[in-house]
Amino acid sequence: MCVSRLYRGTSMTQDQIVMYTRPGCEDSDAAREFLKQRGIPFVEVNIDEDPAALKFVMSVNEGKERTPTFKIRARTFHCSQFDPRKLAHELGLRAV
Repeated sequence: MCVSRLYRGTSMTQDQIVMYTRPGCEDSDAAREFLKQRGIPFVEVNIDEDPAALKFVMSVNEGKERTPTFKIRARTFHCSQFDPRKLAHELGLRAV
């Protein structure tokens, strides 16, 4: 896996939030800002630079290149169109 960014001094762990993104994706930008504002550590993977990541994203999104796609443990979900309430719910956060 090609990790493009690690936020808040994190390293890959079992409970790590992995966010699959691509440059220029407004939904990915909004999700990144959402996590950073709340101090939530995550690993960001650019699907344009990592063919295996692109294949993974497509495999969990019915063949679509949806970004951002999140992986937490064995659970995956996408947040495209970005919806802060959906992302908060999926992450187990209080309503925004």
